[in-house]
Order: sequence, then structure tokens, then C-alpha cells
Amino acid sequence: MKFTKMQGCGNDYIYVNGFDEHVLQEEKPKLARRLSDRHFGVGGDGLIFINPSKEADFEMEMYNADGSKAEMCGNGIRCVAKYVYDNGMTDKERISIVSAGQIKYLDLTVEKKAGRTQERGEVSLVRVNMGSPVLSPAQIPVLVSGDRVVDESILVEGKEYRMTCVSMGNPHAVIFTKGVKELKLEQVGPFFENHPCFPNRINTEFVEIIDRKTVSMRVWERGTGETLACGTGACAVAVACVLNQLTEPSITVKLLGGELMIEWDREQNLVYMTGPAATVFEGEVKEL
Repeated sequence: MKFTKMQGCGNDYIYVNGFDEHVLQEEKPKLARRLSDRHFGVGGDGLIFINPSKEADFEMEMYNADGSKAEMCGNGIRCVAKYVYDNGMTDKERISIVSAGQIKYLDLTVEKKAGRTQERGEVSLVRVNMGSPVLSPAQIPVLVSGDRVVDESILVEGKEYRMTCVSMGNPHAVIFTKGVKELKLEQVGPFFENHPCFPNRINTEFVEIIDRKTVSMRVWERGTGETLACGTGACAVAVACVLNQLTEPSITVKLLGGELMIEWDREQNLVYMTGPAATVFEGEVKEL
């Protein structure tokens, strides 16, 4: 089975062309666990299949490193866009991709190499319409009463935190704090992920405000652990920042693996994410 390793801000996944490679559905979770292993496999935050779709131009079928199915990944979907364009599967510079029933629209920035006028170029940057943020606790889901979860108290391992919860197609709890670089995320992250307040588990972002247009963020992703970036998490952070009156609606989110530009258009109630996508290497797995 051929694969391509790609990353967006260091959030790396193993990509498989589902048009050419055919894996039994029941085998995909096990394959995701094996290939994601950084010692005995390819290594990555998960496994993504790029499939045909009747609803959109392409489908993104995503699995976390632990084999669990994932609904959406902002960094992952940008890499899907780069893959399909760079590999000649589309000539369009605006495409649609569906993941777990959610259709996203992506605008591609294509760079042509200097002096090579015949080449169609490669995608270097992708802007994604990530849709409207979901704030209803029942839809996120989070077991808290009220219409929204903004600056709500949560007790984790005997310590009180203040959380703001947002779904961007997957659930997020945003925690504003200081000293985010020194945070022992590997210790606290699993307790948030598996807290009884979150029936479907949770992705947790720990965020430090730098100024009205810039924040620093680390993330603990459910089913994976700490990753270098999380696109949907950065979108959730931008929404949470505005709800808590901490930043402007358009911000730069600094992650361990790079930067994402996030804008919450309040008038349209749409969140836009702009960031890079890169191919790392291609390979072939001999035994599935």
C-alpha cells in the first residue's frame, strides 16, 4: 500500500489515496494504530484516507493514532487539498471536501517554481471555511447547563480551571492560562480528555494571551495526545477569545509547529483558517 506523509504546522498524518488503495473498513482502525506508531510504524498523529465523494469533490476519512474515528482536522484537511491538487486529481483552486458528513470549502494558494513556466505549480497555503462554531452544550457535547459554556468552572484532579467550550465539528475545551510553555501537559491532558463532563471525550487547548491579535497555544488531542498543532483547536480558541473579550476576531495562533491565521466573521458567523501544508515523503507499506 502506497502512502504519503504530510504535515500542517507539524500536525503530521499518513495519507492514503482511497481511489487507488482499497482497505477493508474493519481493518482501518488497526492499520491506523500500527502505522501511526513512531517506533514500529511510519509515525504520525493519525491516518487519513482520501476517497471519492458524491457530496463534495473529495472525502477525508480520518482516524486518530489510537484507531478511533475522528470527525474533522483543520491541518489534515489542508493537506488533503494539497495532495489532490499536487497529484493532478483536480485542476480547481477552490474545492470542497467532506469529512464525517461536514462539507468544507477550501481556497488554494498555488506557487509556481521560478523559471518553469510549464509546471502547474504546487499548493503552499490553504484557506479553509471551517463553518459556524457550535456553542450549545448538548451539541458539543459537554454536560453543563445553560445556552453556552463560557468561562465555566471545571474541577480536574482537585484543581479548578475555567473553560470555554466550542465545537468546530469536533469538541474543544479552551483553558486560558499563563506559563503555557512550562505546562506539564502530559500530566493534565489525559484527565481533561477523559473527564466525565465530556461524554465523547474532549480536545483541550491551553492558551496564553500575548496581545489583542496574538495568542500562544498548546493542545492535548483526544485519541492522540499532545500534537504540534490543531487547526480546529485554533479555530475554537479564536472563538473563545472573542467570547471572553480577550482578542480581536482575527488573530494569529502560535503553535509548537508554526502559526495559523484565524478569523471569526461575526456577521456571517463563519470561521476561516489559513495555514501551510507540506509533503514530507512518500513510501510503501509491504505488509498490511
